[in-house]
Amino acid sequence: MIDAETMLDRIAAADSLGDLDALRVSALGKSGSITALLKSLGAMNAETRTAEAPKIHALRERVTSAIADRKAELENAELERKLATERIDLSLPAPESVNGTIHPVSQVMDELAEIFADLGFSVAEGPEIETQWYNFTALNMPENHPARAMQDTFYLEPREPGGEPMVLRTHTSPVQIRAMQEHGAPIYTIAPGRVYRSDSDATHTPMFHQVEGLVLDRAITLGHLKWTLETFLKAFFERDDVVLRMRPSYFPFTEPSAEVDVGWSMEKGRRVVGGQEGWMEVLGSGMVHPRVIANCGLDPDEWQGFAFGCGIDRLAMLKYGMNDLRAFFDGDVRWLKHYGFRALDVPTLSGGVGA
Repeated sequence: MIDAETMLDRIAAADSLGDLDALRVSALGKSGSITALLKSLGAMNAETRTAEAPKIHALRERVTSAIADRKAELENAELERKLATERIDLSLPAPESVNGTIHPVSQVMDELAEIFADLGFSVAEGPEIETQWYNFTALNMPENHPARAMQDTFYLEPREPGGEPMVLRTHTSPVQIRAMQEHGAPIYTIAPGRVYRSDSDATHTPMFHQVEGLVLDRAITLGHLKWTLETFLKAFFERDDVVLRMRPSYFPFTEPSAEVDVGWSMEKGRRVVGGQEGWMEVLGSGMVHPRVIANCGLDPDEWQGFAFGCGIDRLAMLKYGMNDLRAFFDGDVRWLKHYGFRALDVPTLSGGVGA
């Protein structure tokens, strides 16, 4: 029979976790002494097994408990030793461990969502591959309408033989149509997302990002539109001296329509939004055309509203001093490290959307 007291004394005297584990294996492992005793129970007669089994199981429990207690003591002793000998200077800054940055377009989308959520707008999304009805016809641009040529884009093979070709959406206006059909009126929503047009130069790319806003309610006027745009631009550029100028224009889906210019000034050799040294166009807007409202199954005599749209990439260029739109999509890691945002730079209206 195993000398239990000797075994327990050796466990209590173990001075390292390694020595303690060696004792555990020698006693309770597959070839351990206590394991051998447990296996021997099968060869005993019933009377002997009845007498010896409780003693062997009790010994196993005592050894298991002693090993667990000694392990806890050794671990606590090691922790106390580290606390007594190791020091951390909490006044030093934490090491920089950023593995990536947020793309400026994603950052600006978050800023737009924050601003318009505070104004009571929801965010709507829709497919990037659209039917021509949603992308053109429902927006008061029937087939062969000259306005379609203004948005010449990429067409896809029809889904069915003889069907109408699909189109990569040229704006996020189809999302507004889908939102009106699904939710009806009143509605206050913005639709950010990717859009596609066959342009390519320093300020245009075949794929870019756009945000459009839609308000549909009773007794909506151009005054509501102007206030909304002023509030949005002042919050986005974080300046109170943002001044707007609205010029008559033409969009098939709004009537009347207006281009919106914003005042700019020179600061430290860079043109920034704010002041009135000059004007630059930033977005288009207007009152929703009655035909568009009717196309969505609503009564234009009851519901009126306004819509606006601008390029998200252009907003990022104006706010953060970028001068070439193509750099947004080159995939140059050096550019992204310079202009990107840290993951914790989450825009909030209370902390500043440009944090």
